[in-house]
Amino acid sequence: MMKPKVYIDGQEGTTGLQIYERLGQRSDIDLLRIDPAKRKDVDERRKLLNAADLVFLCLPDAAAREAVSLIDNDHTRVIDASTAHRTAQGWVYGFAELSAAHRAAIAASKRVANPGCHATGLIASVYPLVQMGLLLRDDPLTFFSLTGYSGGGKKMIAEYESPARDTKLNAPRIYGLNLRHKHLPEMQTVCGLAQPPVFCPVVDDYYKGMAGTVLLHNARLPGSPTAQMLRDRLADYYAGQALVSVAPFGGEEPMLAANSLAGKDSLQLVVYGHEEQTCITALFDNLGKGASGAAVQNMNIMLGLDETTGLSL
Repeated sequence: MMKPKVYIDGQEGTTGLQIYERLGQRSDIDLLRIDPAKRKDVDERRKLLNAADLVFLCLPDAAAREAVSLIDNDHTRVIDASTAHRTAQGWVYGFAELSAAHRAAIAASKRVANPGCHATGLIASVYPLVQMGLLLRDDPLTFFSLTGYSGGGKKMIAEYESPARDTKLNAPRIYGLNLRHKHLPEMQTVCGLAQPPVFCPVVDDYYKGMAGTVLLHNARLPGSPTAQMLRDRLADYYAGQALVSVAPFGGEEPMLAANSLAGKDSLQLVVYGHEEQTCITALFDNLGKGASGAAVQNMNIMLGLDETTGLSL
């Protein structure tokens, strides 16, 4: 049986490099490579895009749309890591753990949109609660998300790692102050929310790792569940998943570190609070389950392989 041919368009970016690291040593796929001198040559890219069985797009939004337009056959399958197609008609949202239907759709699709990193944190917590009737679709939500600086790409990484960097980079920095972050449309659409959450993203002086937290008033929720009840329902929802888990309630750790799962491709939900208030924090690597790890997981599902192949649990 011939090995599937895989091509990464945009391998030089942070996400592309991370995907390459996960695929470079695998013997079950044939990884196509572009001549570095021709990486912006449209004709060369078109040739590789059409020669591949599966393509990763690790490009800015406009370039991702252009890449899709260069594919002129009906067999090349695409995983787009950009924001371009996450709510687009005809594209499947690549978060397999959300439901059996999501997983089946990914396996069958030729066009899969990889989730955004911040969006992954909110959706992992909110989607199941909505589906189980524990959260109303029109309930206003507040979400804050702490990320390492690698999520900002090469330019931000260079700024943080420069010996002459600005002293403002020594402290956490709140951004997206217009409250119109590019991940909001997928958060709202995928979860079926009546309105987008109020979202506060924060970047801090560490390389990778993410902690995305949803804050809830239990009295507003159907049945007024306690924090532990919400934890137990989420644990049941994700039972048996290889890459998403729910921590025991009332763990011994007095604090949560946003880089707890740095270097891993898994995600863990931590639920804490009491009878009146609940916080749900998604801990994961912004370059792992938040980007490249999720992309490779989707590739594995699309190619009929074990979804954890080549991933770090």
